[in-house]
Amino acid sequence: MEEAYSIKLPIFEGPLDLLIHLIRENKIDIYDIPIALITGQYLRYIEMMKELNLEIAGEFLVMAATLIHIKSRMLLPPDEEAPPEEQEDPRLELVQRLLEYHAFKEASLGLREKEDEWLRVFYREPLKEEVEQETELYLFDVNLFDLLGALKKILDTAPPEVVSITKETLTVKDRISLIMEMLENQETMRFEDLFKGDRTREQVIVTFLALLELLRLGLARAYQEKEFGNIWVINPL
Repeated sequence: MEEAYSIKLPIFEGPLDLLIHLIRENKIDIYDIPIALITGQYLRYIEMMKELNLEIAGEFLVMAATLIHIKSRMLLPPDEEAPPEEQEDPRLELVQRLLEYHAFKEASLGLREKEDEWLRVFYREPLKEEVEQETELYLFDVNLFDLLGALKKILDTAPPEVVSITKETLTVKDRISLIMEMLENQETMRFEDLFKGDRTREQVIVTFLALLELLRLGLARAYQEKEFGNIWVINPL
């Protein structure tokens, strides 16, 4: 059996980032997390990362076990003999961790905001009907989980064939060259447009892996117009 193709990414997002992403995506009250829903969605993201042969850090699997444990505790009937004030919510420790982590991230982003402000502004060439008119798009950084969410939507429309991604069938280098050529011609592309020529699930995955490699190398950048909005891939050079 041939060795599966694998891409190692720098860990700039962890399991708490994924949970915060899911909470925001589902517009959930962080103090009242529907643990069954979030656990199911979290595990689906882990499965997608495995399908892409992305190296998954151990803390992602630890968090998966933690969520399953919390879910099982919440299925147990409450102790009717204990007073309400002594009945601890199994989610409490997780909520506290999320709140502390979110506050830390927000503080960190605040310190970098002025330095990175120029990265949030992108100018595109005017369209034919907009000659002489300059357009500014204010874009926000996109994370790995935003990209995976966008990929899931594309995979949902791809043929459901089962394929094995191997070094023989995978042409990541070819796709990297193709994406770079596309960005040289257009400088900016919608995420979905990168997959227009892909007809199978395998081709979609190959293109996505090529994009991740370009992002890792700094040869492309990905942004969103707003949280959970359209994703744009930009030539930073």
